[in-house]
Parts: sequence; C-alpha cells; structure tokens
Amino acid sequence: MHIGVFLLIEPFASVERQLERAKAMGFTHADITDTNAGGSMLGSAGFSPTVSLDDNPFEVRRLFEKHGITPSAVCAHAMLLEPSNPGLYGTAEIMKAVRFAAAIGIKDVVTTETDPRSEWAHKLTYDQRVFITAEKLHTPVRMAEDYGVRILLEPHGPITDSIRGIQDVFDLLGNPPSLGVNFDTGNSWLGGADPVEMARVFKNKIHPLHWKDLSAEWEPKRGTEYGCGFSTIALGDGVIDIKGVCDVLRDAPIESSTLEIVGSEDILKKSVEFLRANGM
Repeated sequence: MHIGVFLLIEPFASVERQLERAKAMGFTHADITDTNAGGSMLGSAGFSPTVSLDDNPFEVRRLFEKHGITPSAVCAHAMLLEPSNPGLYGTAEIMKAVRFAAAIGIKDVVTTETDPRSEWAHKLTYDQRVFITAEKLHTPVRMAEDYGVRILLEPHGPITDSIRGIQDVFDLLGNPPSLGVNFDTGNSWLGGADPVEMARVFKNKIHPLHWKDLSAEWEPKRGTEYGCGFSTIALGDGVIDIKGVCDVLRDAPIESSTLEIVGSEDILKKSVEFLRANGM
C-alpha cells in the first residue's frame, strides 16, 4: 500500500509548494486535496492548495509529475443534505470531478454529505437524509461507472459516520460497483462508529483510505461532531484503535492511503513508521 499525504503541509501555500514539501519528505502519493468549481482568487494568488475543476486536468497531472507525486484521488466533498443550490458544492461539482479524474487516469473521486448546516437540513429525518444523499448521487454514480471511475463516500456526516447509513445509501442506489468507501479512521470514530467494525464491514469496498488518530481531548465530542479535517498527532499516539484497523485491512485490496495529519515532519514520519510496523 502506498502511503500518501494530505496536501496541507504548509499554511497559505499553493498546490506546487505543497508538492515540493511532500516530495522533500519522501512521499510519492497525495490526494488532489481541495477542488473548486471555477476560479479561486486565493488559488490563483498561490495562497491556497486548491485545484479548479474547470482547469485542464492534464496540466494538473503534469504538475504532480514534475514533483514525482502520483495523485491518488480527487476530493469533491459536497453538501448533499442541503437544498439544491448552484452556490453550494453538490451534484454538478461531483460530475465535474468524475470527468476530471477520468481524463487523467485517477480512479477515485471522494465525496460526502457533510453535517447539516441549514435549519432545513437539521430538520430532516434519518430516512429523508438517506434519500436526499442517494438522490443527489444517482447520476454521478452512473456517470462514474461509464467513465471507469469510483465515487467513494467518506465518513464525514450523520449518514456516512455510521455503518447503517453508508449501507442504506448503497442499497438505495442498488449497490453499484462504481460506489465505494473512502474510509477515515478519525472521522468514523468521532462520529460515534467503531472504526475497526466499519473497516471489517466495508473491507472489500474500501479504496484510498484516510489515516488519523485523535487525542483524548476529543472524547467528549464523540457522537456530536461529524468529521475533522486533520489530526495533529502521530498515528498510535491517540485513543483510536489504529492497530485494530490495520489488522483488518492488512490484506485488503487497497492501493493507496493518505495521512490526514498536519504538524512537523517528525509526526508524519512517525505515522508512516507506525503503519509499516503494523503491516500496511
């Protein structure tokens, strides 16, 4: 399994600067960590590691190749629980991400429903949340199959942070082969799931996965928050059973994974060593 890195190594820095830092640390793989649907002012000024889905995807691939980094997935985190709105990242952007990924040979597009933000989304019942998530993914999932791409649901909201929620969305969409799981050890735990059990249930549907451990200070928030962007501690230093996840996924057909960790180079290197010591 390739172990890549989250491209937020340096604050307020461009994609190219993040790639330079990743390469200097010895990494060979990274997600296209942030994408936007059009032009980004901060991105064009070099202050944000974001990629425009309206850009030429081959230019992005050449940028990664220039620094010897392989892009492992395109991140297209959406707000699927909110009312359809062209001002929000949703179905149209996921479809753009599918085309973008397919053009340059990236197999996976990562998305999620995100926690509810509006009063309307907060009032949705569980069944309504499953339906609205699945309905907004219906066309992107069919398109992904035609393009030879997978859409992966990452635990990052009230539906995807549970085994039942992910499976109910899968079932409503007919369990297509183009739909999988971008398993996140930290997000699943924070949302209240057992990461080891989630890894076991979806073992054959997990593709690129996100690694993070969380410290004991997060325990009072467990089951009340959905997703945290990154961890600030090394794998094995927190309260999540990362070793147990490794024991389950050691022989799974997963080609790459990403450290969603920010901090010193020593923290990243210690995390890689932990994964290697546990057979990943």
